[in-house]
Amino acid sequence: MSSVRFLGATGTVTGSKYVFENQGKRIMIDCGLFQGLKELRQRNWAPLPLDIHTLDAIVLTHAHIDHTGYLPRLVKQGYSGPVYANAATADLLKIMLMDSAHLQEEDARFLNKIGATKHTPALPLYNKEDAEKAIALLEPVSYGFEFEVIPGVKAKLKDAGHILGSSFVNLYWETDEGDKRKIVFSGDLGRANRPILKDPATIYNTDYLLVESTYGNRLHKENHPEKKLEEMINETIRKKGSVIIPSFAVGRTQELLYILRDLEEQKRIPQVPVFVDSPMAINATEITSRHIENQDLGARLLHIKGVEAFRTQNTHFTQTREESQKINDFTNPCIIISASGMLTGGRILHHLKYRLPDPKHTVLFIGYQAEGTRGRAMLEGKKKIKIHGEHIPVKARVEQISGFSAHADYEEILAWLAGLTHPPKSVFIVHGEPEASRSLAEKIKETFHWTVHIPQYDETYQLK
Repeated sequence: MSSVRFLGATGTVTGSKYVFENQGKRIMIDCGLFQGLKELRQRNWAPLPLDIHTLDAIVLTHAHIDHTGYLPRLVKQGYSGPVYANAATADLLKIMLMDSAHLQEEDARFLNKIGATKHTPALPLYNKEDAEKAIALLEPVSYGFEFEVIPGVKAKLKDAGHILGSSFVNLYWETDEGDKRKIVFSGDLGRANRPILKDPATIYNTDYLLVESTYGNRLHKENHPEKKLEEMINETIRKKGSVIIPSFAVGRTQELLYILRDLEEQKRIPQVPVFVDSPMAINATEITSRHIENQDLGARLLHIKGVEAFRTQNTHFTQTREESQKINDFTNPCIIISASGMLTGGRILHHLKYRLPDPKHTVLFIGYQAEGTRGRAMLEGKKKIKIHGEHIPVKARVEQISGFSAHADYEEILAWLAGLTHPPKSVFIVHGEPEASRSLAEKIKETFHWTVHIPQYDETYQLK
């Protein structure tokens, strides 16, 4: 008998963890950290409702922390089995998990410093040693390569087009009666015709499907987000202001640099300094440049021509804290790209603290902002946001471009599903806030007349 258990990304876009079980063997698909609302973040500290020693393998869809960031915690608690992921994902995790561990240690240090902790001393969720142990378990896998992940179950990764190395996971097994079965875990589904990445691979058949619903109730308004980016930059520079872009270090930053270079080459924006102020984003850019095999034909063509695809004429990659601090001494118009993308931490907070009170500047969000984050609060019109214990007035212009999203909207999800030649036995809607998941479920029922479920946290479904 086989089953799938939902231990994350139910009613939320974070904490992805699904446990597939067959003949007593267990595979965890994704091992994500909960983020955003306090009640969700507390789950990171609560014991996982699963005996970790019964886990035989882990397969990761992509490198984002809401899909991988719990892995060092799991290792800290005793997991020592294999962790399969696309080769680019494995390379990205070498920097992302270490960065996550650093942030956990910094948070604990800060809480101890100000005495704002119920526990003495405050401890990190995990440390760098735990992250190093987790990285040592990674086993890189190429797209399309079939491998036995546990006895009786084979796996294959296909390009999901979300970020570098992103995959949807296919698992194959046989029932006790000898019938072949397949389940697909979509991970985060990307979009068509975006720079650098290939389009999501087509899915032709499956018996069971888990599909994300981040944008299950929304359409991306901008079909040409580059045009709005061009307008925002030019309008802000005319006011002698700077554009501050909170950006995810992996994926979004590289796409942004690629487009800024292109806009500058076409003389659609002036040559102003572009500061990439995130060590992880800088490292991720180098990894993206290196993994030519995961890039689309257009990006590979630039590589053949010798063009530096991720660099404008005046790009500055600021690795050190001192270099980062000097950016705030720069008074001329510039573009600052920094993490974290949802303003949950990182160097971006220092730049916002300095520039938010000035109306000549623009804060431009180009990614999804989860409930409970500073980014969501700013987009909802909060007049002040709390940074490092201070309430900072929001007087700068606040804008959002949804067209840069790396997540498929509901029409793009439906288009991906339309590739299926036979109806699945069941579709499970995951990785979305409740309204988005409900909306996508209804659209799938209306469009395809399939059986659709919206799982609850820690719910288990039998796969017949």
